[in-house]
This record gives sequence, C-alpha cells and structure tokens, in this order.
Amino acid sequence: MKFIRWFLGRIILLLDFIFTPRGKKRPSDEQKRLDAHTQNLKLYQFKACPFCVKVRRAIKRQGLKIETRDAKNNPHFRDELAKQGGKVKVPCLRIEQDNQVTWLYESSDIVNYLEKLEQAA
Repeated sequence: MKFIRWFLGRIILLLDFIFTPRGKKRPSDEQKRLDAHTQNLKLYQFKACPFCVKVRRAIKRQGLKIETRDAKNNPHFRDELAKQGGKVKVPCLRIEQDNQVTWLYESSDIVNYLEKLEQAA
C-alpha cells in the first residue's frame, strides 16, 4: 500500500510538472500591491497531495507569491499545523491579518479565498 501511494504521488507530481500553468502577468505596481497582501499567507501542504497540487496550481495561475510549508517532511511545520491549526490536514492556508490568525482547510475554499484576494488587490 505504501508503494502504491508513493507511486501515485510521483505520477501526480510528474503530471503537475508537465502541465504546469503559466502565471498571470501584471504591471509591477499591481504585482507589488498583491505581494503585500500575500506576504502573511503560508500554505501548509504535502508535495504529492492532489488537493495541495490543486491549490499550488491556482497560486501559480494567479501569479501569487505564497510561502509553502512541507508539513509531511518538516516536523516543525507539522507540529505548528497540529498545535496552532488544530489538526494535521492539508492543504491548509494560514492567514495572518491584523494580528489575528485564521486557518483555512478545504482546497476549494482556499482557491476561492485567493481569487477574492486577487480581485480586491
């Protein structure tokens, strides 16, 4: 079972690499404004998780700069996700705004949040 999961994960990563979307091009001042909005966002993820791939592709397609944190291979990030977010479930977007932290867990909710963020900036 572990081998099958590993093998399928490699296929997912290969397909993601082959069919990676192009980032959106914006004027530099607009991109800087958007980067300022996304600097306090962190995406906790597993590299080969299909739902994480979905979110990373949305980030790439929208041309956003969001730090990704590998919660599978980095025990510090995994522990952070468990203690502060409440559960080890990925993808999870950590949103820090006005000294308040919100943890957003569902991939579709994360993609919708990022689309609204892009429109607001």
